[in-house]
Amino acid sequence: MGKAIGIDLGTTYSCVAVVEDGQAKVISNKGGYRTTPSVVAFDETGRRLVGHLAKRQMIANPKNTIYAAKRLIGRRYDSPEVKKAKAMYPYEILEGPHNDVRVKVGDQEFSLPEVSSFVLQEMRSVAEEYLGEKVSEAVITVPAYFND
Repeated sequence: MGKAIGIDLGTTYSCVAVVEDGQAKVISNKGGYRTTPSVVAFDETGRRLVGHLAKRQMIANPKNTIYAAKRLIGRRYDSPEVKKAKAMYPYEILEGPHNDVRVKVGDQEFSLPEVSSFVLQEMRSVAEEYLGEKVSEAVITVPAYFND
């Protein structure tokens, strides 16, 4: 069995750590950063970008760059928070099948947990590269207001 990792899935930045010699060690990503932007973008070819590469798309490709998605997880589409987000964010926010929130990028729609999963996958990849082995167990932090 491989090592378990800890992931702090943040609204703005995320990070991943592992316990080594009884101490938590935050793992740096390929760029040498200990935190990774919680941003997902899709370039003109449809390729998914996560982290620093995605953050660079925010100005040149704003409609296809999703950030702060965690703020809307669990919100109803008709909530004041979502209404405010629709006015503030350049990416398209849609109503899902159960009054949940989805985002549209090109011709694809994603649920907000799915967008967060892209960030989690990236954090797992950072850990796997560092550890040199597959990771199948993780502890993920969530805010206290995630109550369901």
